[in-house]
Amino acid sequence: MSLGDEPGYGDTSRDDEGGYGGTGQTRTRLPDRGGDPYGGARRGRSSSRSLVTVVGVVVLLIAAIAFANRGGDDDSSSGSDSTNKTKTSATAPSGERPVDSKVAGIPSGFAHSEQGAQSAAANYAVVLGSEGMFNAAKRHEIVQNLADPGALNRLQSGFDADYTADFFKKLGLKDDGSAPAGSTFVNRTLPAGTKITSSGADAATVEVWCNSLFGLTGEASTTPVSNGWFTVTMKLNWTGGDWKILETSQKTGPTPVNADDPVSGAEDIGKAVEEFGGFTYAR
Repeated sequence: MSLGDEPGYGDTSRDDEGGYGGTGQTRTRLPDRGGDPYGGARRGRSSSRSLVTVVGVVVLLIAAIAFANRGGDDDSSSGSDSTNKTKTSATAPSGERPVDSKVAGIPSGFAHSEQGAQSAAANYAVVLGSEGMFNAAKRHEIVQNLADPGALNRLQSGFDADYTADFFKKLGLKDDGSAPAGSTFVNRTLPAGTKITSSGADAATVEVWCNSLFGLTGEASTTPVSNGWFTVTMKLNWTGGDWKILETSQKTGPTPVNADDPVSGAEDIGKAVEEFGGFTYAR
């Protein structure tokens, strides 16, 4: 389930097959020169050559301008231009590389920076919003690897209180949190973006806007896989050479309008979850 006990799942995106291009060609129709006293029929070769010459000069001029502007995005750009680009692409990837180390399958070793804190929060949201949280042993391993040592016991007891046999029963799961025979349990969190709301030398508060997949496939399922949107807030502390969680909270949204894409069957959803792997996120 997602971090705050709100089942949900993602939005739809543009149809892959409703794409671009096609086999047709675009033709440009020139305007009818009705006012031409010669009716366009007596154009000499000199005018054609002149037209070709003009077009050639224009093409060369455009190419020259494009070549001269190739360096416009480098560090020599003016401060105002750089500021404007930052403001208009706040949710775009910044270029920070993902970490290449993992502990118990969980990304680790994030940079001691605001970008590193955002990357850590995004990846921690994925782990805390995964099927692993429904298995007691895996849940304890996850929390022990992500929690700040001073907050470990509090976070562990809080999550254990959320994931109970009664809760599993309401979802159609077994007492141990596993899916019944013939079904696939889906719980996947997909970060859409991050932002820092406060930061210091060794502390940061990060919000992670997420899409999610949550539910149980199967003909008898009473909780079919659905989509939802939520925002996770994480308070992080730099300790032991990495960002660790002090506290987490969650709220619903922002939620976009659902598209009109047809709903896929339970078999297709279950197959997609098994075949499509997740990612390591970086800000």
